[in-house]
Amino acid sequence: MLKQTLSQKMVQKLSPQQIQLMKLLQIPTATLDQRIKEELESNPALEENEDYNEVFDMQDEQINDKDPAEDDAFELDDYLKEYIEDDPISYKLKGDIYSTEDVKNAPISVANSFHEHLVRQLGMMEFSGPLDRIIAEQIVGSIDEDGYLRRDLEAMVDDLSFTRNVDTTLYDVERILERVQKMEPVGIGARDLQESLVIQLTDRINKEDDPRRTRAKELGLKILNKYFQEFSKKHYERMKRSLSLSDSELKEAIDEILKLNPKPASAFAGNENNGRGEVNQYIVPDFIITNKDGDLELSLNNKNAPDLRISDHYVDVLKGFNESTQGRKTTKQEKEAVMFIKQKIDSAKWFIDAIKQRQDTLYNTMYTIMQYQKDYFLTGDERRIRPMILKDIAEVTGLDISTVSRVANSKFVQTEFGTKRLKNFFSESIQTADGDEVSTLEVKNILNDIIKAEDKRKPLSDERLKDMLQKKGYNIARRTVAKYREQLNIPVARLRKEL
Repeated sequence: MLKQTLSQKMVQKLSPQQIQLMKLLQIPTATLDQRIKEELESNPALEENEDYNEVFDMQDEQINDKDPAEDDAFELDDYLKEYIEDDPISYKLKGDIYSTEDVKNAPISVANSFHEHLVRQLGMMEFSGPLDRIIAEQIVGSIDEDGYLRRDLEAMVDDLSFTRNVDTTLYDVERILERVQKMEPVGIGARDLQESLVIQLTDRINKEDDPRRTRAKELGLKILNKYFQEFSKKHYERMKRSLSLSDSELKEAIDEILKLNPKPASAFAGNENNGRGEVNQYIVPDFIITNKDGDLELSLNNKNAPDLRISDHYVDVLKGFNESTQGRKTTKQEKEAVMFIKQKIDSAKWFIDAIKQRQDTLYNTMYTIMQYQKDYFLTGDERRIRPMILKDIAEVTGLDISTVSRVANSKFVQTEFGTKRLKNFFSESIQTADGDEVSTLEVKNILNDIIKAEDKRKPLSDERLKDMLQKKGYNIARRTVAKYREQLNIPVARLRKEL
């Protein structure tokens, strides 16, 4: 049975401007220019402010006020008054808090992509027919950013049938794959790590002239082919017994394997970061902190944030429209034209305001962090970094924790001690034996130093690491040591073992 009820509830929704600001906060300085370019292209009412002028200077007496009763649905005069008499709507970055240093001249990498390199090699290869070339192109196109062919070959047969209308067999794909695997860099086109290492080591054996080194390489190839699991898990004793090797012989063979590249695509000079042909990304700092005789000064990097303002052309259109409609009623077409202008100007104002708020929020948040971690920024000693969580900064700035998180993520600060990732300054606290609170970053650094100095033939277990940290005064459990070790990307003791 249907019935009507009356209920009351409170909901909180973000306005379009707030959503836009949240998105802009997440964008690092390195990519902000692209976002601004997109807005400039989509909104003709927005333009870069090369020469700052007073663009709204009409006086009240220039506006012909009409009777609002003439058109209640569209208050044209009110709108014109709002946008023509308003203060200059612009956004400038020439204030004291913005950097004028030459950080904007960050290096730009220009290079051919990894896949372009492979396609170029295909063009120089001879095939028995067009079918083989199509298969080779399909294989090269399926190689991932690390240089591996992770697509199943049987699935590639289906791919060729459906996408290229080519009827082929698994044997043909395997035959062409062998040719692709001979391309540069050596090891590409392998289906897993083991196959890639075998391809690379086989190539080195064929090019080796020294018989002694050839023997070590051949032994390494035997380990890869028959004892790969034992090698990956560092079961050295088991391999020595199975192969009847001495410690020195096994070490020479393993050293040859360790010279190989687990990600063969990274060997391509134009592909240091990935295999998708993306240009190398250099870190562009969002903030710059300078130490001037013990006083810290903070500035924002304005590299990718040009000055913005409302287009003069749109303002002139409004002025001309206002003059041409004085003493008469506006037509429907004229109202539609002004509504279009209004929409574009509103959007431009929102974007300019969001950029302003972004810069203010970034500055206030970083300034609070700088004051909180003043000892570190003055000395560069990571042991002076205080425990700091998002809530600490949110309470001082009055911002929401999620806003502080957006500022901290993917942002960098340039200091005299190097460019640091902002989120690395946030850490929990841990209590020492003396009752003092220290940052977990300090504990991680000490843990990392202990592991670096350990005897790699007998690596320290997590239990032993816990005991050593406790002797230094840090109350820490073994599972916490394991957690910190994993966060530092340090493997367990067995996998750190060396001969």
